[in-house]
Amino acid sequence: MQINEADKAFINGHFEVIKAPEVGGVPAQRLPAVIETVSTMLTDIEKNGIDAVIKYSQKLDGWAGNDIEISQAQLAKTGDELTPELREALAAGAERTRLFAVEQREHLTDFETEILPGVFAGQRYTPVPRVGAYLPAGQFPILASAFMTVGVAKAAGVPTVIACTPPTSPTGGHPAVLHAAYLSGVDRAFAVGGVQALAAMAFGLLGEQPADILVGAGNAYVTEAKRQLFGRVGIDLLAGPSEVAVIADETADPELVAADLLGQAEHGVLSPASLVTTNRTFGEEVIRHIEKQLETLATRNIAGPAWRDYGTVYVAEDRETAAEIMDMLAPEHLEIQTSDDAWYHDNLKNYGSIFLGPWSTVAYSDKGIAGTNHVLPTGRGAKSSAGLSVSRFLKPLTFQRVEKEATPRLANYVATISAFEGMEAHRATATLRLDRFNR
Repeated sequence: MQINEADKAFINGHFEVIKAPEVGGVPAQRLPAVIETVSTMLTDIEKNGIDAVIKYSQKLDGWAGNDIEISQAQLAKTGDELTPELREALAAGAERTRLFAVEQREHLTDFETEILPGVFAGQRYTPVPRVGAYLPAGQFPILASAFMTVGVAKAAGVPTVIACTPPTSPTGGHPAVLHAAYLSGVDRAFAVGGVQALAAMAFGLLGEQPADILVGAGNAYVTEAKRQLFGRVGIDLLAGPSEVAVIADETADPELVAADLLGQAEHGVLSPASLVTTNRTFGEEVIRHIEKQLETLATRNIAGPAWRDYGTVYVAEDRETAAEIMDMLAPEHLEIQTSDDAWYHDNLKNYGSIFLGPWSTVAYSDKGIAGTNHVLPTGRGAKSSAGLSVSRFLKPLTFQRVEKEATPRLANYVATISAFEGMEAHRATATLRLDRFNR
């Protein structure tokens, strides 16, 4: 997430770089070894079924249990292993994410319109039948993932949502991840991770028909599995390392901005963070605060290399240039902390989700407490697509209904176009109806 030489030709205003990345480039590169490994595993699992799933789970995750499914009774008890404070926080996150998704769903309305006399067209939203959600539980168990995937799918009206999460012991999954899935309304849950989990859901190896769409973040192998399975099933998006960018001016608090940049750099050593400011002194102050905070940050072994290798600070001559730079970066998460946040909100177009004002921070959404979805496009994907939402689980199915009296208004034009194209069968579908109408 940086401005390269080719980008500069499309930015009209002047800017300078006061913190460049030591590595930079595209951090989420597809490695040939990953592609080959995933391809081999998917072929094996498709051929050998659940036995291959168990084999990989035993080999890669140390699975030693009998049944990979976690029953509803077991799910209901997962909260017993958690503190009351964590249970309360998870319940709040699940409910707020659900409420926002329900509100989104209510704004997606079915309609029918008469586009000309006797010709009616419209659409209705129908949920996909089956969703497979992947819930990561690696170095950091991302507890809100279930809210964003399972919970939003259920809010969309999806009848069957199954979830897979890596085993964190020889006989079970992470209790907090599973409790979040339970609160989100998961229908069935399984302690199986990685490529084998996505394959099991896509190939229908878990006692359900194959999933219609796979959602949820994961490591490079999980992402590559989604890429290779796309077409056979739908997917949400191919997410790379988490990204954050901030537009801030001298009215912002440099300590807060520094903390927010490190808050996403903490996701992984490949996670880029970028500041665009209209004040050089402010930019330098943010850099100083980042260096100071890294001295005592418990995760400095992750956030430090991420900031060093992929962090950037740009100083733009004015707000128009700042907006141009940010639209070029098209970050996953974008914070605005300026004296004119509304102007930026009105003029920026490319971002996954935006956080307005100094009292907003990405972490509020990351943990599900602000209601919006944290499954968002990375790697400039925000230029063309949005993040996961209730609409991804709904199909806008169109329909047409033509009354007899409208036949001449359609058939004559279709016959003319079809004749020019040389598509005689198309022409006949129109002319036969026109003949019957004229009779």
